[in-house]
Amino acid sequence: MTTKQDILTTVNKQRSLILQSEKNNSEVTRECNKSIERPVPQFARIITGIRRCGKSTFVSQDIKLNSRDAFYLNFDEPVLSDFNTSDFAILDEAIEEFRKNHNMTKDLYFDEIQIVENWETYVNSKLKEGFLVTVTGSNASLLSQELGTRLTGRHLDYEIFPFNFSEYCKFYKFKKNTEAFDKYLTEGGFPEFLQYQNNQILKQLFDDILFRDIIVRYGIKDSKSVRTLAAYLCSNCGNLISGTKLSSQLGLKTTATILDYLSFLENSYLFSFVPKFDYSAKVQSVNPKKVYCIDTGMINTITLSSSKDKGRLFENAVFEKIRQETKNIWYYSESNFECDFLYGPSTTPQKAVQVCYELTNENREREIRGLALTCKKFPSLEGVIVTFNQKDTISFEGQKFKVITAVEFFK
Repeated sequence: MTTKQDILTTVNKQRSLILQSEKNNSEVTRECNKSIERPVPQFARIITGIRRCGKSTFVSQDIKLNSRDAFYLNFDEPVLSDFNTSDFAILDEAIEEFRKNHNMTKDLYFDEIQIVENWETYVNSKLKEGFLVTVTGSNASLLSQELGTRLTGRHLDYEIFPFNFSEYCKFYKFKKNTEAFDKYLTEGGFPEFLQYQNNQILKQLFDDILFRDIIVRYGIKDSKSVRTLAAYLCSNCGNLISGTKLSSQLGLKTTATILDYLSFLENSYLFSFVPKFDYSAKVQSVNPKKVYCIDTGMINTITLSSSKDKGRLFENAVFEKIRQETKNIWYYSESNFECDFLYGPSTTPQKAVQVCYELTNENREREIRGLALTCKKFPSLEGVIVTFNQKDTISFEGQKFKVITAVEFFK
């Protein structure tokens, strides 16, 4: 059973770490900070993102800047491992005692509270009491079904990702050029890895996500299958996958089980699965999807990628860039052509991107044709070809397309 003293001891320890941490030269002000507004009455502020991408740093900065006497509690602590629904009454007592001992603001910060059943009901009760509630977590389902009906219309959602290219350059104080982007492609954007340059950090993070966010969270007994599937996906970023083929190729359980695992992996932010565009959602659901990983540095570490994989990493990096702008991303293909990404702010795509690390005599016609025929089929699309370091303007069957560099696209 969790006691009030357990909670208060944890709160004071975590608060001390936040207030004692001082800004240092390696701390980057995140670009997403500008879009994450202060919480407002009656609306929970929900901030999600993969583990170790910077959520705790954001909260620390937010507390020090706006509410130094806020109540902050991270539930992902061993002493709180038995916390359950009945303990919310004890949490209320801890909050009241904290308020007596501090000049507490109305701000409540709950990190990883989604591991406690019925947390939405508790958060809703605090909103009704006039508290300003911020919830952070490492599971994307916080933004969707897990909120259920209890917080419908009462939450404002935000996402945080590993460093983008601009933040990467700020971290290292690099100029935005081809050499810097080449390093970014290799190292990715996880802040702790960039700070210490130890591959074991990314390996351990990969394992922690699989174990804590998937195997333990969903009570999976066959942990080996989850790890086998995750390793396979990491080695096949940019490729088409389907539950049936994965089950056959890897010898893993049933297709239904594989689809569950894929859903869990996506909710953890570790992988994303891009559908083929079609105006019918049903058609989208039955076609194979393309798989992408959250970070190219993680791909390099987990799969021991070599220089020959630069094209695959490049496509993955372009996906990451687009994903930080929108969730509405698709690929498109027909029997004789393919376009890597269609995307936009709504369920109707507005832009088309063909990704090609290097346009050569061998691939030039195929890449241009794929983009051109896709834009011809969907005339409202604005098309562009993104390369590592080539620029051009290309005409194809009455259409014109720009070829731009990675630095230009990732600006």
